[in-house]
Amino acid sequence: MAEDITETSQTVAAGQLRSIIERIERLEEEKKTIADDIKDVYAEAKGTGFDTKAIRTIIRLRKQDQAERQEEESILDLYKAALGME
Repeated sequence: MAEDITETSQTVAAGQLRSIIERIERLEEEKKTIADDIKDVYAEAKGTGFDTKAIRTIIRLRKQDQAERQEEESILDLYKAALGME
């Protein structure tokens, strides 16, 4: 009897593990597809004449909140001034 419970538990755990792994695999495939789509949009932007490095910087900055962005800009300005770049 105890053996049946252990075997059933192992079967359930194996099923759950398989389900989790399959979900991760599907999500990884979706992530790859999305990454390819993003790459295509950057290529389109470059083909139109936009600077993709600047676009990447703008996207990174837009992810930050205003205070975080201002702090980063202040530190950058301080470092540039220290190096005589201003």
